[in-house]
Amino acid sequence: MTYHLPAGKALGGPYVVDITPEKAGWGYSSLRVLELPPGGSHTFDTGDSEWIVIPLSGGCTVAAADDFGHDTFQLTGRDSVFTSVSDFAYVPRDARATVMSAGGGRFALNGARCTRRLPARYGPASAVPVELRGTGNSSRQVNNFGAAGVFECDKLIAVEVLTPGGNWSSFPPHKHDEDRPGEESVLEEVYYFEFADHEGIPGLGYQRVSPSGQGRGTDVLAEVRGGDVVLIPDGWHGPSMAVPGHHMYYLNVMAGPEPDRTWLIGDHPDHAWVRDTWPEQPVDPRLPLYTAPEKS
Repeated sequence: MTYHLPAGKALGGPYVVDITPEKAGWGYSSLRVLELPPGGSHTFDTGDSEWIVIPLSGGCTVAAADDFGHDTFQLTGRDSVFTSVSDFAYVPRDARATVMSAGGGRFALNGARCTRRLPARYGPASAVPVELRGTGNSSRQVNNFGAAGVFECDKLIAVEVLTPGGNWSSFPPHKHDEDRPGEESVLEEVYYFEFADHEGIPGLGYQRVSPSGQGRGTDVLAEVRGGDVVLIPDGWHGPSMAVPGHHMYYLNVMAGPEPDRTWLIGDHPDHAWVRDTWPEQPVDPRLPLYTAPEKS
């Protein structure tokens, strides 16, 4: 199984990234990235999965229809993942959804197989908690748009992480591949990367996943660039390293078999001490790259 999929290697139908449970060889998590030209649209059936549509660049309209009715949401979106928080739309399972964009853009469809049908909803950018996690060169920004305890889903957990150039993110390495009630939950995870360029030069970074003794023994050391995907069915994941001069963005999509939708992790025992040093250091002054807009 290949866990690092460079840009262009995860194509599927109309999607530039098409990760399904079948393709990943697991049970729950999905990620699709849809690129639309100006005036373009795309319709898909949600099937047995719930979905959050979030613009990566541009704005769109999301329409959802099922036996219970029809909903339409206008998403303002953003210029890029490095410029602002975005609003988003939740589309339930067993529905038909259409994404339309007058100006064109790139849109992430974050999915998870689920059993409960929740109502279609709009998520305003102003309601997205922007968290600063870590300090020093472990500082990063987390946009918790689809985090557990923030926005209700049945199984899906999705967040965005922004790491300033030169910093280490997803550190200390952590895992969520064992059912340890109150301590660790089982979650499959997709990492999707984008990078800020510098004077037209594309950015890059590095991603590490090391075997935890659970599951498939996932082992990855990859140079990652814009549009790349890393699949994490198990294992210690981290660090995610942004090279100096290029901010790194990754979208995390998680879901799993646990009856409770929780993100519980265990730190690698060799590196957990790093957390104890955070109170002694300031947060990277480059953060936040931006904050959520004020509620209107």
